[in-house]
Amino acid sequence: MLGLDPDPARLWPEALAAVPTTGTPAERAAAAMLAHCRAVIDAAGPACVAVKPQLACFERLGAAGWAALAATVEHARAAGLLVLADGKRGDIDVSAKAYAQALVAGTPTPFGDVAPLGADAITVNPYMGADTLEVLAAGARGAGAGLFVLVRTSNPGAADVEDLPLAAGGTVWEAVAAIVDRIGGADAGPLSDIGAVTGATAPEHLARLREAMPRAVFLLPGIGAQGGRVEDVAPAFAPGRAGGLVTASRSIVFAGEASGEPAGPAARAEAERLRAAAWGLT
Repeated sequence: MLGLDPDPARLWPEALAAVPTTGTPAERAAAAMLAHCRAVIDAAGPACVAVKPQLACFERLGAAGWAALAATVEHARAAGLLVLADGKRGDIDVSAKAYAQALVAGTPTPFGDVAPLGADAITVNPYMGADTLEVLAAGARGAGAGLFVLVRTSNPGAADVEDLPLAAGGTVWEAVAAIVDRIGGADAGPLSDIGAVTGATAPEHLARLREAMPRAVFLLPGIGAQGGRVEDVAPAFAPGRAGGLVTASRSIVFAGEASGEPAGPAARAEAERLRAAAWGLT
């Protein structure tokens, strides 16, 4: 999976060449980010199954950034790629419903329906409990979309909360995994529409995570720049190739900086390498 985390201060040269000479700083930055994302998708997308735009990277530019995000999603879908909106949303029922409407389901109004961003799945935060996840799941399912719930994440601080032991036994992330498995449904078939974010930087947990969530698709961030290795995530693929989604952002997008090769070919080569490594585990 191709992560898109565009930084206006670090874009491919061809994107900077596309910046308009007029407009507000936000509009010009958004135009450059859109050109960058389109170029990255065109280069590395053929080696990927999906893109994962980080919503905060676009939202910080306001309305212009959201427009660039929507155009990026449209470009990815036109390229035949699935779209995972990485916003890690989570709130009480009213807000959770609104998040689902904004990203995957659309919003009915007295003036007509408002189209959503058009993502195929979204990342969500379970901190407020199962009731919030159930609302998000209902909204996503109504649109034929899915969720990826944060379970055991790739950042170093994951240990501060997610690894804490519970009085009833197990850890916080094991309790979240049980919720994911329940909401996913025992009759979900080989794979559920409720997936789990399971960081590749802590592969020692993956076997237990797979035991706890046998039907969940695992989203595996942390490959590349964060130090995770594809070779260490084999337990995620126990259900088969579709059981895990290796995701990388900077290591693909900026592969040319390390190799000295042009940005596009280098990104494609790194995406191909990661795909081959993941397939080699199944």
